[in-house]
Amino acid sequence: MLKIDNFRDSCPKRLGQESLPISINAAPAKGAKKCLAFFLQVILCAILCMGPSPKVFSQVTGYDLVVYGGTSAGITAAIQAARMGKQVVLIESGNRLGGLTTGGLGQTDIGNKQAIGGIAREFYQNIKLYYDQPENWIWQEKKNYKGVAYSRSEEGEETMWTFEPSAALHVFGEMIRKENGIDIVYGERLDRKMGVKMDNQIITSLTMESGKHYHGKVYIDATYEGDLMAAAGVSYTTGREANSQYGESLNGVQANAYGVTLRGKPARNGRNHNFVDGVDPYIVPGNPDSGLLPYISSSVPGIDGSGDEKIQAYCFRMTLTDHPKNRIPFEKPATYHESNYELLFRNYEAAHDLEKMYDYGVPYLPWANSAMPNRKTDTNNKHGFSTDFIGQNYTYPEASYEEREKITQAHREYQKGLMWTLAYHPRIPKLVRDEVSRWGTCKDEYGREDGWPEQLYIREARRMVSDYVMTQHHCEGLEVAEDPIALGAYGMDSHHVQRYVDANGFVKNEGNVEGRVPGPYPISYRSIVPKKTEAGNLLVPVCLSATHIGFGSIRMEPVFMVLGQSAGIAASLAIDAKSSVQAVPYQLLRNELITYRQRLE
Repeated sequence: MLKIDNFRDSCPKRLGQESLPISINAAPAKGAKKCLAFFLQVILCAILCMGPSPKVFSQVTGYDLVVYGGTSAGITAAIQAARMGKQVVLIESGNRLGGLTTGGLGQTDIGNKQAIGGIAREFYQNIKLYYDQPENWIWQEKKNYKGVAYSRSEEGEETMWTFEPSAALHVFGEMIRKENGIDIVYGERLDRKMGVKMDNQIITSLTMESGKHYHGKVYIDATYEGDLMAAAGVSYTTGREANSQYGESLNGVQANAYGVTLRGKPARNGRNHNFVDGVDPYIVPGNPDSGLLPYISSSVPGIDGSGDEKIQAYCFRMTLTDHPKNRIPFEKPATYHESNYELLFRNYEAAHDLEKMYDYGVPYLPWANSAMPNRKTDTNNKHGFSTDFIGQNYTYPEASYEEREKITQAHREYQKGLMWTLAYHPRIPKLVRDEVSRWGTCKDEYGREDGWPEQLYIREARRMVSDYVMTQHHCEGLEVAEDPIALGAYGMDSHHVQRYVDANGFVKNEGNVEGRVPGPYPISYRSIVPKKTEAGNLLVPVCLSATHIGFGSIRMEPVFMVLGQSAGIAASLAIDAKSSVQAVPYQLLRNELITYRQRLE
């Protein structure tokens, strides 16, 4: 007689495929029965290992914890739950784990390194160990790398906070491989319309677009978009709240908020990353009847402090190199339209003196080109016309997968065109062209022929609205969460949201906020937990409950890692107690957080 039991170990598991949903062991048998049992084992193994038989793979796969989203938060959540003895599946809709941490954001934004503990700190320790190996310095000698001033590792420091995307991917892979009980699934997207089954506010299963099903006792939405959260009917918001809603000063429209102060010091609202004075917005300069140049809104930005549904700009965090043997020169995309960059030309022309264009950074280079190991960079937006594709992402949070792919591709084409323009267009000052043309994308990153990352920088999408909302007041230290599971430490940071014509008839960007945070502050457990009336077995460590400006401080990759680990601990405790995530006693959770080296104070 055959017992369906533990056959999984006798079949090889293919990379990126879910663990086999059924298994079999032959009970002891003699003679013909033994031969029959062995024969059936061989046949079944062959069928399972050959490919996706519809009858086999339509079976529901059961786990303790289902983590949807292979971001850095998803990885730490999965690792933590596995360490607590749970069977975990980590589902990534693409083909690469790590989100922005492996997608170009190697310049770690944190504000205070001491706020980061647990698995996140392990990651940065492992990055240090990786670069302690001489064989990992291919394009540069280690002694010649100094890093970036505010995230530089000091002498004797056990961590390293700048890294190549490939290094982050390697380190995450090694950390996952050391754990038992984690299955990795690639290329599976949630059916956002019908894929979340619930019974009395409890998620019972997820169905992917492919038809595959996943059962879990607890679920974690670790996506940048909050797709699982939204599909489960959890309350959320997008865009910017009005300042009046939570008594804030840095939320909402910030077109004229230059005088706003934060704890007695001015917040740099709007001043940074804007055009120089006098840039004409019209196709024919001085002629409004000729129409506006591309990507300028025809509407006024709104009343200062008022809310809207607009989203701060996205971009790609480019990994560039100036090493001739590893460099792919910037190429002019087939979709190139010179008019898309007319504002860039006019911004230089209006500056007159390149050396005095801006009073911060390199005044004439519209990028933050932070040095990473091996003569590579993490290149981000800077100044008035740069890599941020302002105003072109408003529909992204709610868009279909296909529409999101189009938005992502439009961002890539815009940014490719920008880099080619800066490097080679004759209307760009020679001083700029000479510097930018030294650089290009990397041959040895991402696996794409053009060297560009797949991961778009989703700075903000949906944000959950739970019983506890993190706001500007928490970031300022004026309100303190009593149930901390992580610490935030970065400034309240929003990139620009819209491009418009000001009262003087010139083009301006609106939405930039760089509010100070006086020190690390606690992030509430309740901010990652939905209302109990909506979902009792779901945790949301990325699209957590926060206002636009509160999220602007929290939304840093190391903090997401910490929140992911804390979510993994809370999920494990809920599983053990057979309780809702809302019913997990905070003191018990706190004890476990401290046991696993999270920093809460």
